[in-house]
Amino acid sequence: MSTESLQGQAGHQTEIHVNNKLVLVVGPRLSGLAIKEAAIGQNVAIQLDFLLSEDGQHGKPGQNIGDGDLVTVTKNSRFTAVAPDDNS
Repeated sequence: MSTESLQGQAGHQTEIHVNNKLVLVVGPRLSGLAIKEAAIGQNVAIQLDFLLSEDGQHGKPGQNIGDGDLVTVTKNSRFTAVAPDDNS
């Protein structure tokens, strides 16, 4: 998703990280699928069938994010996407 395509959408532009790569999104509320689509559109090497999780912050454990789950993103939001068959 280019900066130009972000303009004109409701919400505000936010920088998040997916697999340690910077991804620009329009938030604050996004689905897991929207996060993966934005990451793919910005050349993060993941696929739509990858499993997405939000990294834990402030000592809290991370949580899995389904495609239809809505999350509130901030500049501190960090996500990890792994292939469904990845056992790490």
